[in-house]
This record gives sequence, structure tokens and C-alpha cells, in this order.
Amino acid sequence: MVYLPQLRIPATYMRGGTSKGVFFRLDDLPPAAQVPGEARDKLLLRVIGSPDPYGKQIDGMGGATSSTSKVVILSRSTRPDHDVDYLFGQVSIDRAFVDWSGNCGNLTAAVGSFAITNGLVDAGRIPRQGHCTVRIWQAQIGKTIVAHVPITDGAVQETGDFELDGVTFPAAEVQIEFLDPADEGDDGGAMFPTGNLVDDLDVPGVGTLKATMINAGIPTIFVNAQDIGYTGTELQGAINEDAKALAMFETIRAHGAVRMGLIANVADAANRQHTPKVAFVAKPASYVSSAGKTVAADDIDLLVRALSMGKLHHAMMGTAAVAIGTAAAVPGTLVNQAAGGGERHAVRFGHPSGTLRVGAEATNVGGQWTVKRAIMSRSARVLMEGWIRVPGD
Repeated sequence: MVYLPQLRIPATYMRGGTSKGVFFRLDDLPPAAQVPGEARDKLLLRVIGSPDPYGKQIDGMGGATSSTSKVVILSRSTRPDHDVDYLFGQVSIDRAFVDWSGNCGNLTAAVGSFAITNGLVDAGRIPRQGHCTVRIWQAQIGKTIVAHVPITDGAVQETGDFELDGVTFPAAEVQIEFLDPADEGDDGGAMFPTGNLVDDLDVPGVGTLKATMINAGIPTIFVNAQDIGYTGTELQGAINEDAKALAMFETIRAHGAVRMGLIANVADAANRQHTPKVAFVAKPASYVSSAGKTVAADDIDLLVRALSMGKLHHAMMGTAAVAIGTAAAVPGTLVNQAAGGGERHAVRFGHPSGTLRVGAEATNVGGQWTVKRAIMSRSARVLMEGWIRVPGD
């Protein structure tokens, strides 16, 4: 029997925020994978090592968690006033499925530096010292994101003293601006797709829950921790080692997705694993993070725990942080109530790995809430660069 040799494809393995992923230039991919479709998905599944019934992704670059089973494709932007077009794929671990329905806010932090280093930003726009402003078009959600990338001696500065809970070592700070994060996007929904700041969400087997459902950063369903038997101080083991809890959260997610108009029926949720997210909130309380650090109630505005790809996230997804900041800025949402209510332009929330601050300003125009931008800081760095090898079949 004749076996095809491995393909050799230029790629970069990067950390962005609290995630890791494999980054590609679009024109470096094999021709069949330069367009959306089966060939692209099969290639990227093999790169990451999915589907893997063992759940380890041993034969690929994935790290067997939702935070480390990701791919990014970048190209020079064809849109005016933008530098780079950004596509994000969330790769399922145990299924042959790549979800292209949303963005990754954490890996967004690495997009600007990759674009600069790989010639996707005009050289004349890169200063000798200071910051390079990279305008990113997130094609899947139809949004503009601006990354402020530190530059030293004309090159991306990756090392620094900025510390991010959920990341072990310090690095250079990258400020990210999500512009108009709650405008109508590909899903066609307003910031609050049901028209309400808080809904009664009927969830079979769980009950009727108060829920804030929002399209900002990424579609997210917020519920109160106490309504589902939690305090908001939980770490990953308390949720991820409880099969009944995971099933409950997936049921909430599926029924919330229907109410948000993202899917037609709950069965469709299985083919839309990346969005919407589901999160639970609570008022501030002290706890010990997964790294053994004490988070004091006085140092945070609220507690938030969020699930990604069916598991409690070890920290917080960047796009979910945008949803948190946006919802906190709108008086009356569950997130705003957990933070103490009233007008807010920024919140610091506690997550399993520590804390995170996100800013957003909301305005009410003609009865409709809008947010012009949400801002947060992350960090990013190259872990490895060279070529990915995948079997030629």
C-alpha cells in the first residue's frame, strides 16, 4: 500500500491571553483549504489532532481543552481602513467539527503581533518605538477590533511585566478595543435579542431561570449562581467533574440559544458548540483561585464563571469578558445587579484564575442600548514558529 508523504505548511504556535492556537497566513494553506469548506476543516482538524476519542489530542497541536484547541487564519484585509482579516476556528476535541460561528477574544491579542511580524501590516505604519495600531476585521462576526501592539526597535515587543491571571509568566501588555461590540452582526440580533434586559427562561428539568441574554463580544446567557445551586466562587473541578452539572448547563445553553434566535430548535445546539456561551454571576465574595491566590471580596465588583465548549473555563474567554463589561454597563441586567447596580463604565470581576478588569460605556438611544467600544488588556507571544506537518491524505 502506498501512503502519501506529510504536507509541510508554514505556521506559528502562539499564546494570546489565556488561550493558545495555531496561526496561519491564508495564502500559505494548500489551495483547497484557502476557501471555506470540507478540505479546510479536515486539514485543521488533523493539525489540532481531532477528533480524538481519548480526549487528549496526542497526535496534534491541541492541548485537550477548549482554550488550546484553536486555529486562526489571517490575510491582508481588502476592507478600507483595515490591516488584516481574521478568521477563528474552535476545534472540537472529540468530534470532527470546526465551529466558525464566533470569535476568540483571547487569541485576538495575538492577531496584531502576528500580522506585523508576517508582513500583513504596511511597514510604513510600524513605528521604530511605541505602539503600532492594528485594525482587525473579524470576518465571522463582522466587527472591527483595534490592537495596540508594543514596538521596540521596529519589532514586536513580547516580553514585559504585565501580569494576567490565568497566565503563569508576565509579558508585554496589548490593549484591545472591541468597536461597536453589540451592533447587529451576522446573527442579525440587537444587543438584547429578546428585547428584555432580563427574561424568564424555561429550562426543562431545571426550572424557570432569570436570564440576561446579550449579543456583545459573543452571544452569552447569564444566570444567577444561586438560582442553580452555586455561589460563584467555584473552580473547574466543582463543575467539570460533575456530569449532571455539565448536562444542566448544556440544556440551559440550548434553550437560551433558541430564545436568542441563534438556532431553530434545541437539537441544533450540538452543531453550534462555540456559541452562545453560558455564564453564572454572583455578588462579590472572597475565594482562593486555582493558583492558590486569595481573591478578596473588596477587590472585585462581582463573581463570574463561564463555560466554553461544554466545560467551565479556567479563567475567562476574552469575548465573554466583553459581554460581561457590556452587560455590567446596562442598569438592570443580572450582571449589573450582581455588581451592585447603577451606572458603571468598568468592572473588575473574579474568575477561577483570579481577576480581570474590562471597560465599556453604554448609552440608551430611543429605548435601544448601544455600546461604542469595550476595552481590556491582554498579552501574547510566539511559542514556536516554522512548519506544521500533517499526513497528505
